[in-house]
Amino acid sequence: MGGGWEELAPDVLRRRLPRWDATAGAVGGAEGVLLVDTGASLREGAELRRAVRDRFGRPVTRIALTHPHFDHVLGTAAFAGAEVYGPAGMAAHLRGPGADELRADAVRHGLNRDAAAEAVDVLVAPRHPVSGTYPLDLGGGREVLLVELGPAHSSHDMAVYVPGRPAVVFCGDLVEESGPPSVGRDATPARWPAALDRLLELGGSGAVYVPGHGAAVGADFLRAQRDELAGRLS
Repeated sequence: MGGGWEELAPDVLRRRLPRWDATAGAVGGAEGVLLVDTGASLREGAELRRAVRDRFGRPVTRIALTHPHFDHVLGTAAFAGAEVYGPAGMAAHLRGPGADELRADAVRHGLNRDAAAEAVDVLVAPRHPVSGTYPLDLGGGREVLLVELGPAHSSHDMAVYVPGRPAVVFCGDLVEESGPPSVGRDATPARWPAALDRLLELGGSGAVYVPGHGAAVGADFLRAQRDELAGRLS
């Protein structure tokens, strides 16, 4: 499916998914794998589940959803038994009016109507809400930090910081490389530059920053995108 895994640091990988070029990340722990975002459909989720098992030899046991857009969350139900984390308020959003918005948005962007309806009907919302920062122990000396940053790109945004050499920051759609930042109806542009500043504080100048769409980038790219967004507000 799409391209293969790209290794960013030891046991820290990402994969660019087909069609919408959304990113899925994977961080290996002692007994299982943390998956960052789950793709745009149940089929994509199932393919990711197999790909993670093939690469790591271990299943996905935890999922971090960076924001509630269809191309990042509709594969979640393919991971039975995984613990799902997301920014505070996201679960209520997805169980309420967000579900209809999710279905409509997926169809509007080209997902088959039946596939969209099926994925939304069985959608697994986060059971573990993240407010502020949330350290997550993956075992074997691997700890990641989940960081709530929204609203900015969406109504609920979260990043995943993976310490190491280099550090890796999964940014969700707070950062986009393959096109200009997508500012939809649920965005809060006035808060977006500050969210990028927070990402830069987390990772520093030497980190690898993983956009929600496109190639991995460095700190200079984030600074330029922050300045571009701030310029739209001036």
